[in-house]
Formats: sequence, C-alpha cells, structure tokens
Amino acid sequence: MKYFEIEYIANGEKNKILLSNQNKFEAIKDFKSKTIGVFLEIKEVAEPFSVKFDSFRKTLKDKLRAKKIPLEPYIASLRQISTMLNAGLPITTCLEDVVKTTEQKRLKEIFTTVLEEVESGINLSNAFLMFEEEVGTISIALFDLGEKTGTLDESIEKLADILQEVFDNRMKLKKATRYPTIVIVVMIIAFSVVLTLVVPQFKDMFDEYNAKLPFPTILLLWIENAVREYGFFVLLGAFMFSSALSYAYKKSVKFKLLFDKYMLKVYIVGQVIFLSMIGRFVYVFDKLSTSGIPIIDSLKTAIGIVENSYLKKRLKEIIDAIEEGRSLTSGFEDTQQFESMIIQMISAGENSGSLSSMLDKISDIYRKKYGYLVDNVSTMIEPLLIAAIAGFVLLLALGIFLPMWSIAEAVGGT
Repeated sequence: MKYFEIEYIANGEKNKILLSNQNKFEAIKDFKSKTIGVFLEIKEVAEPFSVKFDSFRKTLKDKLRAKKIPLEPYIASLRQISTMLNAGLPITTCLEDVVKTTEQKRLKEIFTTVLEEVESGINLSNAFLMFEEEVGTISIALFDLGEKTGTLDESIEKLADILQEVFDNRMKLKKATRYPTIVIVVMIIAFSVVLTLVVPQFKDMFDEYNAKLPFPTILLLWIENAVREYGFFVLLGAFMFSSALSYAYKKSVKFKLLFDKYMLKVYIVGQVIFLSMIGRFVYVFDKLSTSGIPIIDSLKTAIGIVENSYLKKRLKEIIDAIEEGRSLTSGFEDTQQFESMIIQMISAGENSGSLSSMLDKISDIYRKKYGYLVDNVSTMIEPLLIAAIAGFVLLLALGIFLPMWSIAEAVGGT
C-alpha cells in the first residue's frame, strides 16, 4: 500500500488530503468518488508517522492480548461451566453466568464474545478458535471432543484438571525459588550500599595515610570506582544485551533452538525445565489419548504446550515415526529424551494394549521427580548462596581491615 498527498480546491481555498492506494490512478479515482473539491495535483509521500504509530500501537495491543490468560480464574470458570452443564443447563446459560461472575477483565471479554458467537449458532470450539493463542490448543481440542462425543461437561472438567496440574507445578516452582531470590536481592542491595556509602569513607582515609594497599582493597576500590563512574553504562549495556538477546530469541529460529538446548544444561535450571516440560507432555498426551482423541492429534496438542523449542523439536520425532508406520515406542526412542525404563514401559503398554495405564504411571514418575527437585531447590542452591555470601564478606573484611592494620602499625611506629 502506498500513500498519496492530493492537493485540491474547495470553497475557493487550497486543501490537502492523504489517501492510501495501490497506485496514483486508484488514488485519483478514490478522491473523485469523494466529491470534496477540484483536483489539482497528486504526489507520493512516505508513510506518515501517525500511521506508523497507530500500526505499532495495534501490534503492541495484539501482542499483549496474545499472552496466555491467567490460569486460576480460567480454571474456576471451566469448573463452573462443567458443573452447570452436568446439572442439565444449556451452554448459553452457563456462559452467561460465567460472564456475570468472572472478575478478570480479559476473561470476561473472551466469554462475552464466545457467548455471542454461540447464540448466533456457532459451536463452542469454533467460537473459542479466535482466542486459541490465549486459551491454548488443548482447550480447543477438548471443547471439540466434548461436542463430538456429547460429553462436553466431562471434557471441560478434564481440561480444568489438566490446567490445574500445570498451574500447581508453576506455583510449586515459584514457592521453591522465593527464598533464594530474596537472598540474592538482599545481597545485591547490601553490596551496593557498602560500595556507595562505606567504601568511599575508607578510601579517603587510605589516601590520607598513603598506606600500601593489599590486593583485596585494590579490587574493592576498583569495583567501587567502576560502579560510581560507569554504573549507568553497565546497566545500559546489560539492558541492551538482554534486549538484543530477547529480540534474537523471538526472531531467529536457530538462535532460539540453540538457546533452549543449552538452557537444559544449566545447573538446576535445566533439570527443572526438562522435568516440567516432559512431565507436562506425558500428562497431557495421556489425558487426551484416553479421552478418545486420535493419537497424532493428541501428540500435536501435547507437544504444543511444551515451551522449550529444542524439546518440542525432539518430541515431534514421535509424530514422524508414527506417520512413517513405526511404533510409538520407536518414536519415543528417536527423541533420545527418555531413559530406558520409560521406553520399556511404553513398549510393554503398547504390546499389551494397556498404554493408557503405562502413560499414567510414567506421568506419575515425572510428577514425583519434579516434586522432589522443586522441594529441594533451596537445598541445592544453598551451597552456591553460602559461597557467594562468604566471598562477599571475605572481600569486605580483607579489603577494609588489612589496610587498617597497616595504618595502625604505621601510626604506632611513629
């Protein structure tokens, strides 16, 4: 689309109007259809700033809306709909009640739109399709399943259970990392206060006595000087680096894949990501496949909620194996993400026709592993925190007290 500025005469005065069209001919034609004055001249212009700003604002608004809605109120709404459907109430009445009772603004907007669509004759799964990025593909899959099988209340209840499992795992992780996070923040604040308020006082004293400074003191004074002189630039550099990293992660598929791959190797963090993602995948795959959804569709939906791009790519090899006519066990082996015990359990379940039971047991294994890891995160991080605190205290002690002893000896000698 190009932009054209047209000059024209109306009521004896020259005026200008901006039109967007494919070419000059279309722009002139569009202008004449408006019958607002006598055409004088047309010229192509760059895209106006106001148009760019409106486009940016719309894009930003769409991105903000594309974020997943809060799980807790969504789960509560799903359980409310399931209970009312089970009691024999029509879906429109259930949706109306949810719209009235929910307090979350975006959720209310979504259910209001869905209600209007359902009242116009569109089924529930299609009504939610326009909000797929916010509610997730798993919601669409289970809505569709419930409508096709006539068990919408059971499908929605199962969806609520799946999302509750995901929500509980997130809450466990947040709770486990709260103490280490507080300790790290307090350390940073304490170190900053000491550097900006305490060290400068001692620096003046060291300069006054011309004391020979040991290495810890030189290092401490160097850090203080760097923070004082270049602190703003360090923060700016850190912000620019994180922004560039975020941009590359969003725009480059290769960078995102590489970054996610190496994140799985980071101490503790990698284990938490792996167990949470794989456990979530197995749990959702189990619930969807036992609900009657075709195995490939179940796998696609389960893989869709895995946020790590590297794991997602490896898990897609299961779908490739099935489409090639090979077994589910072969696909799980191809991923190289599952230990031999898990492969053997899947093989046993596939051969004996009890795959659902085996997947349930595997899901329970990952749930327990994840729970144990999260419960012990603080214990695993504690040695690192103690080492950091010890290093901080040692640097301050040696950096401040060693030269003070030298000064005291020099003063005593005189």
